[in-house]
Amino acid sequence: MKNTILASTLAFLGISGSAQANNFNYNYFEVRTAVGPEMTGVEFSTFFTENSHFVVRADTQFDKDYDFAAGVGFNGPVNQFADVYGQLLIHQVKFTEEAGGESETQAEVNIGGRIWITDQVELTGRIGRNDDSSVVHAGVRFHSTQQLSLSAETRNNGLYGPQITMSVRFQY
Repeated sequence: MKNTILASTLAFLGISGSAQANNFNYNYFEVRTAVGPEMTGVEFSTFFTENSHFVVRADTQFDKDYDFAAGVGFNGPVNQFADVYGQLLIHQVKFTEEAGGESETQAEVNIGGRIWITDQVELTGRIGRNDDSSVVHAGVRFHSTQQLSLSAETRNNGLYGPQITMSVRFQY
């Protein structure tokens, strides 16, 4: 009986024994810019194992501030068109002079998903917590080639508030 329930649940979720490879590349270097407030950032991710990766990112408003984050992430297929991923990050933050100019360390945990809606377009979303703030990202990414993709997102990383972000991602 337990095996029947487990098999039914896996079939319902669309997970099959042949779905072992990720549907998305987690080896990339990304450059991004945002408005409302203005911000510029970079992010680097590389596989550690097939289902885990390292992440390093830096963001700034160029107002004597920064947000450096580094940590580990997990990733895996849900079905042939979708992946689930998440990250556990440690942030070193220096706020702008207007926000007090203080430095502090914060922890972030998030979980998200990526879904192919066409051969070259994916939808992406992520939710989580950064210290006492929510982390929310949602967007669309266009893969012009296997090495280059462009995205438009709305995000709130828990530090800068709601933003509209555009990015260029170089996958290797």
